[in-house]
Amino acid sequence: MSADLGAAVRALPHAATHPDRPAVVCDSGETLTYGALADRASRLAGELRRRGLRVGDVVAILADNSPAYLEMAWACRLAGLYYATVNRSLGTEEASYILNDSGARALLATAGRPVHTALTADRVPGVEHRLLRGGSHPGWDDYEAAIAAAPYFASDTEYEGDLLQYSSGTTGRPKGIRRPLRTATGPAEDSFTLLVRLIGVDQDSVYLCPAPLHHSAPLIWTMAALRIGATVVLMSRFDPHDALRLIEEHRVTHGQFVPTMFTRMLKLPEDERLGYDVSTLRGVVHAAAPCPVEVKHAMMRWWGPIVHEYWSSSEGAGFTFIGPDEWLAHPGSVGRSLLGPLHICDDGGKELPVGETGVIWAENVDFVYLNDPQKDAETTSPQGWRSVGDIGRLDEEGYLYLTDRASFMIISGGVNIYPQEAENALIEHPKVYDAAVLGLPDADLGEVAVAVVRPVDPAEAGPGLAAELTDWCAARLARYKCPRRVLFADELPRSETGKLFKRQLRDRLVREAAQEG
Repeated sequence: MSADLGAAVRALPHAATHPDRPAVVCDSGETLTYGALADRASRLAGELRRRGLRVGDVVAILADNSPAYLEMAWACRLAGLYYATVNRSLGTEEASYILNDSGARALLATAGRPVHTALTADRVPGVEHRLLRGGSHPGWDDYEAAIAAAPYFASDTEYEGDLLQYSSGTTGRPKGIRRPLRTATGPAEDSFTLLVRLIGVDQDSVYLCPAPLHHSAPLIWTMAALRIGATVVLMSRFDPHDALRLIEEHRVTHGQFVPTMFTRMLKLPEDERLGYDVSTLRGVVHAAAPCPVEVKHAMMRWWGPIVHEYWSSSEGAGFTFIGPDEWLAHPGSVGRSLLGPLHICDDGGKELPVGETGVIWAENVDFVYLNDPQKDAETTSPQGWRSVGDIGRLDEEGYLYLTDRASFMIISGGVNIYPQEAENALIEHPKVYDAAVLGLPDADLGEVAVAVVRPVDPAEAGPGLAAELTDWCAARLARYKCPRRVLFADELPRSETGKLFKRQLRDRLVREAAQEG
């Protein structure tokens, strides 16, 4: 271990104490030890500094899930740089927008994402440096050669870099979310590691990351697990069989999931899913969307009372947490706030009594929307509270219950309908693999709630199943909350972390209706 790895060892202490321990094990077979991770991250940080990038500058990462992704992110943290993670599924225009909007001076990419070849100087003129791993292309420097020749990073700043996260764009164009850089600390004092400690991760843990690292939660939680000293098992892409196989093969103890992943594992034939050994699991966590109550009960019956949950957002406008025992006592809740008071307000900003549903506002939030002061103003209350438009209620004990996003609300005949309730009911039906409920234009009511369902067996799609699902919802929800129609689809447009692209789905259905009309 080189004596020049001071900053890297401060960030990743296991690089000094356990340099040969696997830090990242990818399902592709690629493995990176703690010593190698610190070495490569330090050299990459040194190379970025040698190329003129200074504290607070922005580096964009456009890469597949691999150990290299994590060394790229750690290099930026060491050098006090913001790292903007670009969704690996974006097209040229979308990726160009993020690079230009973020002000990225450097782009780190892997050859598995050919969109990088279209990110030319005329499209992204602010990008001065391009490093490509796993291939070659005109105008790009070889990533491995650059690291091999780079100097180790010499600590020259008290600040640690941070994620410059772009929202997933499920309700509009992605928005950059920037927080002030903070002074670097060791793991013992770092709030960065609080998250994974909440579910019991320690240096002996094996942590599964089944989601794309370009999303904020998978990257933040995975890097926190590495800071503590856990071994990370990284999936290149989620598959329910592969996730269960990796849990068994690597004796995984902890991991982070989204409700869609739970649903897809539960929909496997029972003899298949119960054939995997998941007995090593000690604590898992989920977020990103409300989890249907019966789905969570089913996961606890299968994996045991080890399923934790939190609610937050890319912006960090509020953070709640709930453990399994608490949840069993408060089913459907996403927990109590860990960052300060939450407030439930009506559309006019008036705070509502306990138990009433409204917009969730959070105190103690420090971020800005990059290049969008109007968005900052729209999401800031006169008291300085922040909101991302989530809808929910608080009970007498301060437990939060989510309803939906305000932007997804359906107004039908003057009545507000939050589609999450019907979606949760539908996904609990044994014949439903995936479901979405959204509002479509209606000449009489303005909008009507319509369900789009992906059946477990595509052959069952038709009037019979539609009637069965309508009756199923009516037995569980008030009639006005139930979809008026049920449509079927082979696939629903979701991000790789399970977020539903409702605007995209609605636009498609509106176009199809217009063509038929």
